[in-house]
Amino acid sequence: MRVGADGDGVGALADGAPLYIPFTLPDELILARPVSRHGEGWISAAETVLETSPERIAPACQHFGTCGGCVAQHWRTPGYQAWKVALLQAGLRRAGYGDVAIAPIVSGRPGSRRRIDLAVRRLPAGVRLGLHRGRSSEVVDLAECPILHPDLFALIAPLRALLTRLRTLRKEASVVVNLLDAGPDLLLRGDAPLEQTDRNLIIDFARDHGLPRVSWAQGIDTPETVVLLRPAVTSLSGTSVAPPPGAFLQAAEVGEQAIIERVLAALPDKLPGRARVAELYAGCGTITFALAPRVRVAAFEGDRDAFAALRTAANNPATGGRVEAIQRDLTRQPLLVKELASFAAVILDPPHNGAPEQTGQIAASGVKTVIYVSCNPGALAKDGLLLKQAGYRLESVTPIDQVLWSARLESVCVFRK
Repeated sequence: MRVGADGDGVGALADGAPLYIPFTLPDELILARPVSRHGEGWISAAETVLETSPERIAPACQHFGTCGGCVAQHWRTPGYQAWKVALLQAGLRRAGYGDVAIAPIVSGRPGSRRRIDLAVRRLPAGVRLGLHRGRSSEVVDLAECPILHPDLFALIAPLRALLTRLRTLRKEASVVVNLLDAGPDLLLRGDAPLEQTDRNLIIDFARDHGLPRVSWAQGIDTPETVVLLRPAVTSLSGTSVAPPPGAFLQAAEVGEQAIIERVLAALPDKLPGRARVAELYAGCGTITFALAPRVRVAAFEGDRDAFAALRTAANNPATGGRVEAIQRDLTRQPLLVKELASFAAVILDPPHNGAPEQTGQIAASGVKTVIYVSCNPGALAKDGLLLKQAGYRLESVTPIDQVLWSARLESVCVFRK
């Protein structure tokens, strides 16, 4: 048995149909029960582990096996990390880069995750606040979380008590918390209107627990600020940025710093004084403001709120006018070959599904240096193939295990032509 891309052990029935068995390890002998169809195979439950792998260890968390957040707490670190690197190698082989050397993996640490997306359910027995069970809408009520930053975990119990009293929560809600330099920034999405009594409770909660800002929305509506006790800001490479509520930020400091270091190291050695680079999918500026001291940056971002934060920070005199923020939906309107011609390098950090439309334009442009920050080896395989077909060589690859014990893997890939 092997472990697949989602972290499940993968076995086979007599007819060859695959069995996906969560929380099992390579070379284990498992008595499994098929539960539900999954593509051409079956999601299965391990009834008994008949032969246990020597790589199996006791998980770090009581919720492991029910909470869908982690898939590999039961695996010794060397084997677990080798599995993640193998996923990256497989993606690169599909792209035609089978012989590239991969740098040692940069590993995350327990207690370092600075962002969490929580699910909320109101049940007759009370409010559940936590993460979804794997492949289920059921919410696992969090009593511990070894990967979460202590400052965020400390909010779980009081937040559950607050949600119990809020009328904006009738059946279900969600909470996103980002740990900024200013403190935990909280976005609540409820399923009912926010009454004045709710507002008062939220204001008291923010004051009691040192939150700079709490925002609220009903469903998918645009969030509104319920309370702002101080600016909700964080520093990105020395530049103060005010991210929008629920913004996507790098999950852990070690991962963010590793990405930045590898991107900066990959810039062309000799850049003329007026040289510019294009940064695509710039977000709020995690990479942008690290680039600015080295080179002029044209930073493109499609999300309205993230772009607003990026533009405001870019207009700060401290950036020296070296960052130009441009709002553009790169999926619907990718930068074209002629637009890319003026850039000394392109840096892109695309969404989970990759950026095939944009990568195709980059491949055709002949830009000499392409630095691709990937969060999905599968998407990297497809985009990397476009670059391979255009004659790019893969100069370096660094895997970054930012989301510990999950099936996710970031990497920084440097392509040259």
